[in-house]
Amino acid sequence: MKNAFVIVTLSGLLSACAVAPQQQPVAQSAQLSPEQQAEAKAEAQAKAERDAKAELEAEKARLPKVELTSTLLNQLLKAEFAFRGGDWQGPYLTMLSLAQQTRDPRLARRAAEMALAARQPEDTLAAVRQWRQLDPESDEATQYYLGMVILSDNIADAEEIFRKRLEGAPAPVRGVVLYQVQQLLSRAKDKEAANAMLERVVAPYRNTLEGHVVMAQSAMTRGDKAQAQREARAALALKPDSEIAVLTLAQAGENEAQVRQLLSSFLAANPNAREVRAAHARLLVNEKQFEAARNEFLLLDKQQPDNVTTLYALGVLSTQLNDPAGAERYFTRFVDVLGRNPEDERDPSKALLILSQLAEERGDIPAAVGWLDKLPEGDEKAAFGAQLRRAQLLGKGGDVPAARRLLASLKPSEPAAQAQVVAAEAQVLRDAGQHAQAFTLMQEAARRFPGNPDLLYDFALLAEKNGQFEVMEKTLREVMRLAPDNHHAYNALGYSLAERNVRLEEARGLVEKALAMAPEDPFIMDSMGWVQYRLGNLDAAEAHLRRAYGLRRDPEIAVHLGEVLWQKGKQADAQKLWREARAKDPQNDTLRSTLARLRLSL
Repeated sequence: MKNAFVIVTLSGLLSACAVAPQQQPVAQSAQLSPEQQAEAKAEAQAKAERDAKAELEAEKARLPKVELTSTLLNQLLKAEFAFRGGDWQGPYLTMLSLAQQTRDPRLARRAAEMALAARQPEDTLAAVRQWRQLDPESDEATQYYLGMVILSDNIADAEEIFRKRLEGAPAPVRGVVLYQVQQLLSRAKDKEAANAMLERVVAPYRNTLEGHVVMAQSAMTRGDKAQAQREARAALALKPDSEIAVLTLAQAGENEAQVRQLLSSFLAANPNAREVRAAHARLLVNEKQFEAARNEFLLLDKQQPDNVTTLYALGVLSTQLNDPAGAERYFTRFVDVLGRNPEDERDPSKALLILSQLAEERGDIPAAVGWLDKLPEGDEKAAFGAQLRRAQLLGKGGDVPAARRLLASLKPSEPAAQAQVVAAEAQVLRDAGQHAQAFTLMQEAARRFPGNPDLLYDFALLAEKNGQFEVMEKTLREVMRLAPDNHHAYNALGYSLAERNVRLEEARGLVEKALAMAPEDPFIMDSMGWVQYRLGNLDAAEAHLRRAYGLRRDPEIAVHLGEVLWQKGKQADAQKLWREARAKDPQNDTLRSTLARLRLSL
């Protein structure tokens, strides 16, 4: 039984791997050398800068020539100061009035910003409407206007804008505009009116690939899977290698088996389809086919080595497959790529924490601290958690006084955070073998924070370590009362009873309850295996422990499985597991006590 500190989650993997649909996947970049990719990136950036400059010049040319008189300046300053002072309506009306007088769209825009900050949608829409009237060529004004109209109770004004945009769009980009129209209309309050409008504006382009895809996606929002499938198949008929068409058809699939077959067949014909391969990989993750999912991401990594989404997914899957070396390799690359691309706003914190944990697990405390040092600044909560981890690592590295000084320097105001500091200090003392001192510290903390289930749980584990079984049980039952869904508490008490070989039926009931709450937790499976072993059910014990060890190759699970196998006469298999446990954790207490009890040596 363990209460593992697990950072990596499959939900995190699924969200990290999510890829927004594109009109056409960008596969060419995977075929370019790093130098060519850098050159293409620089050219794209230079073009974006030129376009932005040209847009700014065009906007300046459209602006009216308004003299900034002292009266006008005074009115503007007075409005701004009043707005900063908490008043919005007076400044808003001033800006709107001055916009009408000067015909300057920038003042109408400022009025819209004020109304938006004050959460006044009707006034915001009125200001945006005026902004657009004063500068009808402004794409930004039109975008704001569309966004506000779509969220209003009357979307009719948007239809003519959509028509003109589609008519004026060059053929190569008209598909993108169609997708934008569909996405905007999907946010409308009046879904029926929005769907009817979409039908009308898409009608001239109904027989294009994008037209079919847009109508398929619209059908999905209405829950009409049959219509969505018909539209997606029509899109695929027009372009059999279209990734967005097959992904849309997959989205409308009836079940995962059907979708998996669809994506597999498409990939067989189109092996370079990155978006489809990523979707197929996510589906395999859903089905817990982690090895197959990793193989798909390895292909994606081969095509595009510096894709951070792929690297993160490979790191997570490596942890799930008990490959810490692989996880460390991929997360290190993930952090390195982000470091070389400062414009990428993705947060590396979770990967850095995982790397710190992986370094700690292989006994490299300086490296574990080094990864913490790379955490970005600015997030107070993350910084606080990093300091707690740093203190624990200092303690594990042998510098207990420095760890305690660091913890003493933390002065959080929230009681929950204060409890975390105490629990961290107790863990430092426990890791240093100072169990009695840690128990005393947590005993006082339990009185100080009686309603904190996390702290009470830690205190219960310390009580057990110090042989205070009655205190442990009383505390764990209090945790169950405070947090009835805390499966760790049920598991801990059940495991403790089994470990002491007492009240075994009660132990089984407690662990069964924990397993019902967290059926995929390998440590609870380990507890159930140990309960079954104590009850004499060796086959059931082996089954639970093998499943647990398959999910997480933890030394304690290996020791338990080894003992079961030993009792079943499989001595060679048992000794192999114990050697694996010793290689991972030479000082493991469970291994030492088991070998001593069985009077064995390796």
